[in-house]
Amino acid sequence: MQMIIVDDEAHWVDNLSATKPWHTLGIEQVHKAYSAQEALQILETHPIDLIISDVIMPEMTGIELIGKIRERDNKIKCIILSGHSDFEYTKEALRHHAVDYLLKPPTDNELLGAVKTAIDQMKAEWESVSSYERTEFTLRENFPLLRGQLLLNGLRGEPLTSEEWTRKLENYHLPFRLGECALLLVRMEDEFGKYRNNGLHLMEYAIINMAEEILGEFANVWGVKEEHGYLAFLLQYREEDSSTVKETLLERLAMQLQAKVKQFLDGSLSIVMTEFFQFPDLLSDRYSHALAYFRQIVGEEREFVIRAGDLDQRVSQGPLDVIHAPPGLKNLLEAGRWDTAEEKLNAIFAELDEKWYDSWEHCLEAGYMIAASFAHFAHRNGHTLAGLLGEDITLLQSSEAFASISKLRSWSLGCLHKLRDGTSNEVKDMRSLYVKKIQAYIEAHLHLDVSLRALADHVNLHPTHLSKLYKIETGEGVSDYVFRLRMETACVMLKKTEKRVYEISSEIGYLDPAYFIKVFKRQFGVTPQEYREGK
Repeated sequence: MQMIIVDDEAHWVDNLSATKPWHTLGIEQVHKAYSAQEALQILETHPIDLIISDVIMPEMTGIELIGKIRERDNKIKCIILSGHSDFEYTKEALRHHAVDYLLKPPTDNELLGAVKTAIDQMKAEWESVSSYERTEFTLRENFPLLRGQLLLNGLRGEPLTSEEWTRKLENYHLPFRLGECALLLVRMEDEFGKYRNNGLHLMEYAIINMAEEILGEFANVWGVKEEHGYLAFLLQYREEDSSTVKETLLERLAMQLQAKVKQFLDGSLSIVMTEFFQFPDLLSDRYSHALAYFRQIVGEEREFVIRAGDLDQRVSQGPLDVIHAPPGLKNLLEAGRWDTAEEKLNAIFAELDEKWYDSWEHCLEAGYMIAASFAHFAHRNGHTLAGLLGEDITLLQSSEAFASISKLRSWSLGCLHKLRDGTSNEVKDMRSLYVKKIQAYIEAHLHLDVSLRALADHVNLHPTHLSKLYKIETGEGVSDYVFRLRMETACVMLKKTEKRVYEISSEIGYLDPAYFIKVFKRQFGVTPQEYREGK
């Protein structure tokens, strides 16, 4: 939990931040702000939960500060400190939902009690948001999407333990258990093409409903549209029968679905059914086998209902799994997730070593996928792959990199490191460019709005990202740089010009000369006039 203490009187801020046992209330970090503008800048870059603010401050009052906060966040709790027992201030503070209005100097019991009240309110609100009932309602509202995504994840082979499957099936109120299931893969034929640009999803929804009606008399049915455009249905019979009886019944129900769609939706289906298998362990495997049956057996033929044979009778050896499983290597490279990309490559080679150690074709497939991902990354960043890889490109051009799993591993990991090193300088250069643009803007507009939001808008970055980027590149915060530049500029102007203090104050961005004098003295120990006179 993080808090800001805001007051133009520095001794109040420093005293309250350093001497009170905030940690006992669960407050981990206390930020100090000597003006409302500083507080707003801190809000841009930190997840603030609570603000304690003075009322009377130059440039912006504490009440106005709360109003600004309420424009962006209604959950931040605010406590007002004031030396004035003014009813109008109190009324305005309550209108902005301030937790309390305390007169200076508050006792420890008053101050800590108000903060505890604010924290209790905050906890109650968040507990309400995250309550079991609300979570359950949200889950129910999103059940179709969540259920469909879970089945898609299973079809793709995304790893989940048996305990995770059991928990998700229960949470999503799916009447499935781990055990024997079958899979139907349904292809909607050409007659449905006329709905492609208008209403196809309604046809898909209708077929899913008809499948649940027909198959659901005997089995639990779980359907989704998968990424190749097929409708996939997982089935689990409610009663135990022999495999022959179940397969015969499944074939009859599939033909009935085909007939009803023809009769009522005026379109034809082709259906591939798998044999019964252990769910979830073999789900992805049987799904891949059903896809292969559509490609190799059904092909362009229409209105087929066919049962996929034994998996041991495959036409091909089988596909690579890891390289096609999300997240893809291309996406990891684009996101700059270099360590995860290296883990992905190691997992690809582990699969090749374990399952396809004697298959040159699988090594070639993996190699082309990796090389294509590398080339895509290079081109997206304005390079050629040859330019980033140097002499390693010759191994790709000659196909020597694909000669063996060992050579492909060595080439791929070496190239990955070259891609990372070859683009890391660009990242640094880009950060440096942003810093130069930010500093140039501040120098040119020091007398105007140089808040974090204004700077972020100037360089088209989110304020939080800008703040982090600037701190990484320079080692200081943006607000620290603005303050330092203002003070340095003030010193130069005091020594080199005859301008009055109020003129200098205005030119470096302080609208209130009295506040400028106070800040200057806090920084240097003397007033601007004393500094000018060399005292």
